[in-house]
Amino acid sequence: FPFGWAGPHLANPPTVIVMVGLPARGKTYMSKKLTRYLNWIGLPTKVFNVGEYRREAVNYSSYDFFKSDNENAVKIRHQCALAALRDVKSYLTDEGGEVAVFDATNTTRDRRDMILDFGGVNGFKEVKVSCPDYQDCNKNDAMLDFQKRIECYKAAYQPLDPDRYDRELSFIQVIDVGRRFLVNRVRDHIQSKIVYYLMNIHVQPRAIYLCRHGESLGNLQGRLGGDTGLSPRGRKFATALAGFVEQQKPRNLKVWSSQLCRSIQTAEDLGTPYEQWKALNDIDAGLCEDLTYDEMKERFPEEFALRDEDKYYYRYPSGESYQDLVQRVEPVIMEMERQENVLVICHQAVMRCLLAYFLDKSAEEMPYLKCPLHTVLKLTPVAYGCKVESIFLNVEAVNTHRDRPEEVRRGPGTLIRRNSVTPLTSPESNIKKPRIEDLEENPMGALSHPPSSSSSSSSSSLGHCSPAHLPLTLAGQQWRGKVCL
Repeated sequence: FPFGWAGPHLANPPTVIVMVGLPARGKTYMSKKLTRYLNWIGLPTKVFNVGEYRREAVNYSSYDFFKSDNENAVKIRHQCALAALRDVKSYLTDEGGEVAVFDATNTTRDRRDMILDFGGVNGFKEVKVSCPDYQDCNKNDAMLDFQKRIECYKAAYQPLDPDRYDRELSFIQVIDVGRRFLVNRVRDHIQSKIVYYLMNIHVQPRAIYLCRHGESLGNLQGRLGGDTGLSPRGRKFATALAGFVEQQKPRNLKVWSSQLCRSIQTAEDLGTPYEQWKALNDIDAGLCEDLTYDEMKERFPEEFALRDEDKYYYRYPSGESYQDLVQRVEPVIMEMERQENVLVICHQAVMRCLLAYFLDKSAEEMPYLKCPLHTVLKLTPVAYGCKVESIFLNVEAVNTHRDRPEEVRRGPGTLIRRNSVTPLTSPESNIKKPRIEDLEENPMGALSHPPSSSSSSSSSSLGHCSPAHLPLTLAGQQWRGKVCL
């Protein structure tokens, strides 16, 4: 994924990450995973998958559509790429986006140069058969067609040339799913964060277990923070958790806890080595530490109201906000991505932050995610997300969840105090605007080669294109930012 560069007067101008590689090499997986991470740390990021644009323009019929000598199909694919770039530009210039991920094969130098020109660089094998192209196909037929589709791309594939043609670009090549990396010309903070993240993820099967400590004496009194030990029911949970782990038998399990008493006592009962992380300590409630909500409302009524207005950005006096907590636990996330099976014993606010990362939840949703006591959440990474299982260990506990107040749900109040832009989540809005309004002209006028069995099937797939005005070039567009191939 090379990074072209522009906008030398900006420390971190808008960035476009352009994926490069043959089909079924993990580009979409990495696009979605990287987007989830960047949104989580507060950089509004969105994936633009050119395949989705293409599926809206034509109905896929067979691999013939991807042959390099099918001129009409090549033209349509080019127009779809331009339509996606148009939306990238709109996202970064008009919609508050900071990073756009351009997810396509981009296997030729002409395509990559077109993307770099658009960005104004001189002035400013199983998973795939489940994709939408093969929804109604026999599995074996789909796999055979997809293998032929890869061969079509291979015929025109021009790999990056780090020593000559592409030496001035910023890029990272991920070789053999992370066995080796080639990093070239990383120029700013965002690019270095992207490289660091990609060098720490893996695709091996694993499970991540998240749970809170056992019920504490502070929980029974409804107090914020503190460092009390476990209640009698909390100790029962610690014993039940040990039995659960023994039953699961995860291979090479790493156990992490916070450095607070209630979390340590829960981990001790496992009877296995564990590591204490200060980063996993509960959110610091500052002057409100050890208070109940009623006491906080009585002593600090304005602070109480501010927290209800915007819980993610609200910072306790002399304490932390959820936004601060995300920055604090980022090293934990990075280490979790490096590991195989992990059990994390932490606290409600910390668990919400971790869960929001894995489930791609927004800043608005994060502080209200339900993480009950004495319940283990088992996360199993799958193709483009996480499967979640909630396992209650049959030990009753007090309910510490506090819903968003009704008056806040109805609309914004007058006490909002924010210090940055709310990160966006990856999924598209429920109201979906068309990606391709139309094509420049009817591509079915004349095929570039005489009809045959292969061109007929391609013709069938192209017959659903509509007439159009989508321009073939976007000449003259100016855009200050970095393009990352």
